[in-house]
This record gives sequence, structure tokens and C-alpha cells, in this order.
Amino acid sequence: MHALIASPFLTDYLVLKPDDQRAVKIGSARFEELLAASARTDSACPQWLVDAAHQRWGIDITGRSLADAVKVREPSPHGYGRASYELNLGCNYDCPHCYLGVKEFEGLEWSDRERLLHTIRDAGVLWVQLTGGEPTIDKLFPQVYTVAWDLGMMVTISTNGSRLHAGPILDLLTARRPYRITVSVYGASAEVYDAVTARRGSHKAFTTGITAAHEHGLPLHFNLVITERNEHELAEMKAFAEDLGVSYNVYSNISPTIYGGAETLPSQSPEFLRARRPFTGCGAGHTHFHVDPHGKASICKVGRDAQFSLVDHGLDALRQLAGVADSLMGRTGGCSGCALSGTCWTCRPLAKLYQAAKAPLERYCQHGGR
Repeated sequence: MHALIASPFLTDYLVLKPDDQRAVKIGSARFEELLAASARTDSACPQWLVDAAHQRWGIDITGRSLADAVKVREPSPHGYGRASYELNLGCNYDCPHCYLGVKEFEGLEWSDRERLLHTIRDAGVLWVQLTGGEPTIDKLFPQVYTVAWDLGMMVTISTNGSRLHAGPILDLLTARRPYRITVSVYGASAEVYDAVTARRGSHKAFTTGITAAHEHGLPLHFNLVITERNEHELAEMKAFAEDLGVSYNVYSNISPTIYGGAETLPSQSPEFLRARRPFTGCGAGHTHFHVDPHGKASICKVGRDAQFSLVDHGLDALRQLAGVADSLMGRTGGCSGCALSGTCWTCRPLAKLYQAAKAPLERYCQHGGR
């Protein structure tokens, strides 16, 4: 297994360690040197790379062949650097605030998933997020994770943490260490946590999983999800993360479902409804994309209006995403007549879901109070 990855990333060339946030930026000449040498099994790691690996990560690749120590990624003519892959929409929790709405366990068969992962790699994707639903309950999660990692992608797992202690998963993640495991946290006490997830015993599974992952030094990050049922435990949730030395973000704005459903919105804690940061644009459809459980690509998890099958059409399916992104980011209706539309800072695909859900204006509009 490779210790390092050398890859183009948008306009840069990077050397990375799969489970580390630090990188070494190299020029195109040194990348071309690595790319040419990687084709020869007898090529040793150049001394400049040996020195950089020791200085940046404290690892010793002296004497190892380049082909063994470093996964050198082929350049891609496509401009993508990141992607998210939704393995399924199923989950072992039944949280009423979940933006996915209907929980379905449907997904591609292995041959299609394997082809899909190669297509994502060939698009130039260096960072890939495996998500769901709950990805770790997917029967093909181990195969998906292994192939994504072996192809030289920096893998993030978005999970509720309930399966991290399972032997096969823990063994896999300690052998092929992920870039990050992002865990949603739903409460501090068993009573509240189980109420939010609507699953008795979910808090025990969560704490067991987190304990196992932490003891094995896996790179954890917490998303503290605040709803009307757990808002009073925010301080304890923060303390739990801080005691473990785990970084965290607080998420308190509840979104409609991906179908524009309003059933999630009653979970919103009015006290923790926060003004959204101004939307100033993003690379959705241009530098990153999303893939659903059926292999259909869209510009992001929210903007699913137009989808294109990567399974049926391969890389050609991605060629239309940039145009779709540009059209979706324009005025998509629902705010006609607004005198402030020229200075609108709202992500249009997200606003469209709120409008479909008939949500109060203050839930999504930066101008809602004016």
C-alpha cells in the first residue's frame, strides 16, 4: 500500500499523506519527474521526496521504490478536484430532521460501483466524500472504500459513528487510514440522543464506535447537529468533543428534504436559527460534483434538478454540469418582484428547496428581515 499520493489538484501539484491534512506543494517539473519514474518498477524515491516526507510527516521512505511508496496520479483533462458519493439513502437511524426524507437502501451492484469509482478518479477527483444515508451499513462499503483508497483518493467518511467499532470496518480503516471521519453528533445523554435518532440504543452504539475510533487514532471531526430536542445539551456536546481533542462544527439550521419536503422543518430550534453566511459562489459543477446511489451526477447534494448517469455515459456525463450550475445559480423563480434581488446572497438551489417546502422567509433569505 502506498504511503503517499502525488497528484494534480486543480492548478497545483501536491504530495499528500492519506490520513493527514498537511501537504507538500511541488512544481510541474517535479511532478512530471515522479510520473515518469512511477512507470518503472525499479525507480527509487528521489532524495528530495525522501527529505520532504521526513520533514513534513516524519516518515522514512528511504530505499523504497517509488511505485511502492507513492501513488502517482495521472493528470486528467477534466477540471474536477472533489466529489461526494452517496452510497445509499438508507440509515439505521430515523432522525426527523434528516434532509434525505425517504430512507431507501437501493444502490448499484458492485460492477457498476467499481466502474463508477474509476470514472470519479479519471475526472481528476483527489478528495472524495463517502456519504449516505449511513455509508457504513451499506453491504458494499468495504469494497467501495478500499477501491477509492487504492486509486489514490483522499477519502472522507460522513457517518453517525455507530459502526466504527465493527471489526471488519475498524480493521479496514486502520490499515487504509482515511483523510477524515466526519461524525454527526445528536446529543450528550442516551435519553436525548436516542430520542433524536428515534432508535433505542443508538447512543450506546455511537459512543462505542467513537471510543474505538479514538483509541485507534483515527482522524475524527464532529458535526454537532442542534434540533429542538437536544438544544439544551449543546454545552455537553461541545465538552464531549473537547475532552477527546476532536475538532467540531455546530450545525443548527435545519433544511428541507432533497425533494423540497417540509417534514424536517419542525425540528428547527428557533433559538438556534442562525443567519446564513452570505453565499458568494462556489465551484459546484465546475470543480466538484455529487453522485447519488444510482450513479447519477449532479452539481452538488442540493442542486439535483439535473442529473446525468456516470454509469451509462462515463465522463461524458460530466460535460454538462458546468452549464447546469451556471443556470441554477441564476434567478430560479420564487423571488420574483424582490427589490433586493440584485444583491441576493442566497444559494439558489437551497432557496428553491425552502420555497418548495413553503418555509418562512427568515429560514433562508438574508434579506428576510428587511
